[in-house]
Amino acid sequence: MSDKYFIDTNIFVYSFDTKSKLKQKKAEQIIDQALIEHSGIVSFQVIQEFMNAATRKFPGSFSISECRLYLEKVLSRLCEVYPTIGMYQQALAIQSETGFSFYDSLIVAAAQAGGCKIIYSEDFQHGQKISGVTIQNPFI
Repeated sequence: MSDKYFIDTNIFVYSFDTKSKLKQKKAEQIIDQALIEHSGIVSFQVIQEFMNAATRKFPGSFSISECRLYLEKVLSRLCEVYPTIGMYQQALAIQSETGFSFYDSLIVAAAQAGGCKIIYSEDFQHGQKISGVTIQNPFI
C-alpha cells in the first residue's frame, strides 16, 4: 500500500462490526496502516457519514465523548480533503459520466483532490477505474 489511498466510510463502519470478524480485522488493518504510514486519507464527508452511523446505527451507539475521542485519535489524523466549489463541480461531472449518486461521486472527487490512486470501498465495483482512481474492495 505504498501509493496514496482513500478510505471510504464503510471501512470505518466495518472496523466496529463484530458480526463480521473477517471484515472487521481487514478494516482495522487498513486504518492502522493508514495511521502508521501516513498514506491513507479521508475527506470531511467520510467523517460526517461515520459520525452519523456511529451515533445512530451502531449496536450500542457511540456516546458523544466516544465520538470526540475517535475523531481526535483517528479521523482528524487522516482527514486531508475539505470541500471546495471545484470539488463539487468535479463530483457533478463524475455523476454525469458514471450515473453514481452525488455522494458516491463526491467520494471519487475527494480521492482525486487528495492525490489518491486507490479508493478502498465496498460500495463500488472492484477494479473499476474512474478518472484515474482505481476501486479496490478489500473484502474480496
